[in-house]
Amino acid sequence: MVLCAVALLILAVSLVGGNDTSADSSRPPLPAHPGTTASSAPPATGAADSALPRSKPVRLLIPDIAVDAPFTDLAIGDKGQLQPPPAGDTNLVGWYAKGVSPGEKGTSIIAGHVDTKTSAAVFARLDQLDKGDKFQVRRADGRSATFVVDGLETFAKDEFPSDRVYGDADRPEVRLITCAGDYDHKVKDYTDNLVVFAHLA
Repeated sequence: MVLCAVALLILAVSLVGGNDTSADSSRPPLPAHPGTTASSAPPATGAADSALPRSKPVRLLIPDIAVDAPFTDLAIGDKGQLQPPPAGDTNLVGWYAKGVSPGEKGTSIIAGHVDTKTSAAVFARLDQLDKGDKFQVRRADGRSATFVVDGLETFAKDEFPSDRVYGDADRPEVRLITCAGDYDHKVKDYTDNLVVFAHLA
């Protein structure tokens, strides 16, 4: 399988997208602690006052693109990369379990495969979301966190804006991340990453 890499901390989120192992060595710098909540500045907009306590996410629901997927925890592997969700399950998303949980104040990271060597995967239609679309994260505490899409952007791997994507937020925010762009057979990786920016409704 080709792994599509997205930098995280000094790590990378690897997302399946082909047939062999990625040779991508581009690791754009990131803030020391993305998703932390040290800032005390008031949010410009959003639901800072309605931030939820920490709770593990259990299911992601994005009705507009027919996503109804369970979560798995993503951890850091031996090579300093955030491990991708298992490639054998095309309907599975992962979250950075040592970071902010969806609904907490800060930036939560959710990653999913765009495809596998055999079929499209959970985030195959992620690029079809529009500003204002809503999605839900069901949590282990029984609550559902509803998020509103602020926008979608595609970034070349060598120009990935790490501070912007992974940086601290003064309200509960989520980033949905997958592969995008063209598949480069030479390096066995996609050229870009798609990021959906969203905030708690």
